[in-house]
Amino acid sequence: MEGGSRTERLRRIGLFTAINKTRHPTLLQPNKRDGTARSIKTRRGNKEMKETANQQDTLAAELEKRAAEIKKGGAPKYHEKNAAQGKLFVRERLNLLLDNGLEVEDGLFANCLAGDLPADGVVTGIGKINGRTVCVMANDSTVKAGSWGARTVEKIIRIQETAEKLRCPIIYLVDSAGARITDQIEMFPGRRGAGRIFYNEVKLSGKVPQVCLLFGPSAAGGAYIPAFCDIVIMVEGNASMYLGSPRMAEMVIGEKVTLEEMGGARMHCTVSGCGDVLVKTEEEAIAYARRYLSYFPSNYSEKPPVVEAKPPKSFDKTIEDILPENQNAPFNMYDLIERIIDEGSFCEIKKLFAPEIITGLARLAGQPIGIIANQPRVKGGVLFHDSADKAAKFITLCDAFHIPLLFLADVPGFMIGTKVERVGIIRHGAKMIAAMSEATVPKISVIVRKAYGAGLYAMAGPAFEPDCCLALPNAQIAVMGPEAAVNAVYANKIAELPPEERAAFVEQKREEYRRDIDIYRLASELVVDGIVAPNDLRNELIRRFDAYMSKYMVFSERKHGVYPV
Repeated sequence: MEGGSRTERLRRIGLFTAINKTRHPTLLQPNKRDGTARSIKTRRGNKEMKETANQQDTLAAELEKRAAEIKKGGAPKYHEKNAAQGKLFVRERLNLLLDNGLEVEDGLFANCLAGDLPADGVVTGIGKINGRTVCVMANDSTVKAGSWGARTVEKIIRIQETAEKLRCPIIYLVDSAGARITDQIEMFPGRRGAGRIFYNEVKLSGKVPQVCLLFGPSAAGGAYIPAFCDIVIMVEGNASMYLGSPRMAEMVIGEKVTLEEMGGARMHCTVSGCGDVLVKTEEEAIAYARRYLSYFPSNYSEKPPVVEAKPPKSFDKTIEDILPENQNAPFNMYDLIERIIDEGSFCEIKKLFAPEIITGLARLAGQPIGIIANQPRVKGGVLFHDSADKAAKFITLCDAFHIPLLFLADVPGFMIGTKVERVGIIRHGAKMIAAMSEATVPKISVIVRKAYGAGLYAMAGPAFEPDCCLALPNAQIAVMGPEAAVNAVYANKIAELPPEERAAFVEQKREEYRRDIDIYRLASELVVDGIVAPNDLRNELIRRFDAYMSKYMVFSERKHGVYPV
């Protein structure tokens, strides 16, 4: 019989039971085998769960340890060097910039196996500013001087792609020595190489706000990160950008120059125009960036945020009091601006560059607006090639994000002479006129005192589709001012007159010319849409901008114009 006799089978069972009793003292009797099995399984399960939990705790602790180590950045000596320069650590910068620090971080473990390249020298992620989502890219200058490797570039590209998907602003906190030559094949020439960063910036331009905070160097090709941003805020003494360093300039072209002369913050904010705002500290730079973004929507498909209206700052003198009767006497245009806008709302851009024209954001009854204003105190408010460039970029910035434009004109025209002709003032002036023409946001032009020649055109004159052209009672619109006109037309006649008769003749002709260009005559001819008392200007602007906010306009059905750049 298969399996042996019953006795043999019992013997085997008994032996088996004895063996298992030895191994498991708590084992129940054979007739309770079902309960015994369950008990064994439960105890084994508990033990395995405990072992698994311990393993998970160990793994979690290891993860936490590695992440914490990476977040420390580079070696202590590099932190000390930054501190000596007045620089904050990259994560301190982000904590100041964002409401609650980084809420999401990508690529923390990038290049983690290298050992000496925590996060590969760049922090990328998502946070909030004033409750609104933003993406950030921040170089860590304690890691290889913030230089770019292959994974650095990939992280930057990915956060740009995230900003495009989320349709949110992106902020670049730049402090980088440039590319790592050792990684050039992986990070420089390919389809996902460094060039893709600049391609993405161009693609994002006008879609979402792009802000650059320049805390340190932005060298060689990396200098194009700030160049393609909407605004560049530079910290004096630390920030710089240049295509070739002073050492390279000396080696290649024999030029001996300091870093500040080559690409320092003050130089770029006053001479080249590559910088928009010059600040003393990193904290000031971060505060400015937060304030700047408060005027903008998150993307081009939204409207700018409107806040509670505030009256203008109180002054002893009214607008009528500050405007000189003499058209050629200088006055401070800032005094007029502050009497029109909500108190404390002016956020100036490019203050130190081409100061003969003022550009900045402000609020009018809580609504963000962009202001372009001639400054008679500087060069008489005459337009130069730099002032035209400055205005052109600001106009396109506001137009891209639905910020209405206010032009305050007090302009003798464009500068003349061989010097400006040789730097292309015609071409640069055309940029400003093209940008102003293409802007489809609500546009109001106010002739404060004078608008002569092509200056009228550049400041959104009647032919360029402003929603209205207003004038103050003392305003003049003409090809040129009375003095220049009389000299041009009657130069030969004046020369023929006896000296004692010349002054009376000139004054007579000037008065005739003034009557010819009288603002009421221009209003009668519908050249201007209204004449406004100076002290009523703010309320008039509030009413008109409110009426024009529903405006929708397509400038031209085409791919794009051919810009005079």
